[in-house]
Amino acid sequence: MAGKMSSNTRKPARRAEEQRDAAADAQPKLLSGGNPQIAKAYGDAPVRAYIAAMPGWKSEVGRRLDALVTRTVPNVRKAVKWNSPFYGMEDESWFLSFHCFTRYVKVAFFRGSSLRPLPPGESKRKEVRYLDIHEDDEIDEAQFADWVRQASRLPGERM
Repeated sequence: MAGKMSSNTRKPARRAEEQRDAAADAQPKLLSGGNPQIAKAYGDAPVRAYIAAMPGWKSEVGRRLDALVTRTVPNVRKAVKWNSPFYGMEDESWFLSFHCFTRYVKVAFFRGSSLRPLPPGESKRKEVRYLDIHEDDEIDEAQFADWVRQASRLPGERM
């Protein structure tokens, strides 16, 4: 009888330990600069998971960017690739992505050199332009939505 009692008392402890391990595994690891590590996946859910895992003020920036893109391009396709949310119009054809760095969120417009006015950040790649958003920056939502609208009409980057 004592053997049964001790095995029964161990089982709940093991289950609780397994549940804690599963919960810890469910929390994305933050990589360099606080960028969430999210497995490659397609759809809205992995993008939401990435945004929820963005640290501090960056999560609100991610929510705003995602809402602006979705509102501007209602049929946008979403994915998380290389630990960053991607937005596109067709399979594997992307027009925008963003990524967390220590002090800012970097938005990449893959055909940004075709946008007017040009997004302010230059890239080593001629076609790519960036918008860096720091904690206290005001996002010009009208300008951002206009860039998104323009970018969604251009040929996307195949990745």
